[in-house]
Amino acid sequence: MNRVDGKVAIISGGARGIGGMSAQKLAEAGAKVVITDLREDEAQVTLAAIKKAGGEAKFFKHDVAQEEQWQAAVKFTVQSYGGVDILLNNAGIAGAAKPLEELSLDSWRRLMSINLDGVFLGMKHVIPSMKSRAHMWPGGGSIISISSIMGFIGGARSAAYCASKGGVRLMTKAAAIELAPAKIRVNSVHPGFINTPLLRAGEQAMNQRQEGGFQKFVDDVVSRHPLGRLGEEKDIAHAVRFLASDDSAFMTGTEVVVDGGYLAQ
Repeated sequence: MNRVDGKVAIISGGARGIGGMSAQKLAEAGAKVVITDLREDEAQVTLAAIKKAGGEAKFFKHDVAQEEQWQAAVKFTVQSYGGVDILLNNAGIAGAAKPLEELSLDSWRRLMSINLDGVFLGMKHVIPSMKSRAHMWPGGGSIISISSIMGFIGGARSAAYCASKGGVRLMTKAAAIELAPAKIRVNSVHPGFINTPLLRAGEQAMNQRQEGGFQKFVDDVVSRHPLGRLGEEKDIAHAVRFLASDDSAFMTGTEVVVDGGYLAQ
């Protein structure tokens, strides 16, 4: 059974990584998907994979930090597929790993504009369409935001990232309470360390900066996950698909932690 059959999803940062895999899993399960991203070439690869598998998807070039582009992305989706039933707020950046005293205000604000403002704007602008269609589904509308285990715990040289992901976690709870009467569910997903392009982005610099380089970093991270491996994109995409589906109809305002046991220690 296709668990999101007939629903319409917007996935920010959907060109690759967790967003790209989530787009594929939702499309496989019957959703019509609009991928938004600034990486058009990579988005086309994901679109081709979805269409080859018999799914339906479109691309919209989109900077999540710009409100007018969110308005345009929602308008494009409504015109393409009739409305919005699922929003996956996935777009995000890690930012530079720097001590607090060396972190510039511009860097702080850029990270917040994507990781936190982008989630707020996505929620704000999909709500009217979701409200108009929530009655169509047993589980109503579903907003899912990708946070992180770093939304629970702190990390040195990661103040901005932790603050943004903690903000996503609590904004999710506030929105869930507010939107419950409208039959819109709001949940956050908290990945551990996942083998994505975002994780691998600093590989070259790390190889130059420290003994053992990137592989030592990966080995250390793996050792902190009781299941003994990095997560894969599909591990998070499966959780997203569940929260998007009516199987999770009684879940709202909660955190779904997919971290290989990291936070259990």
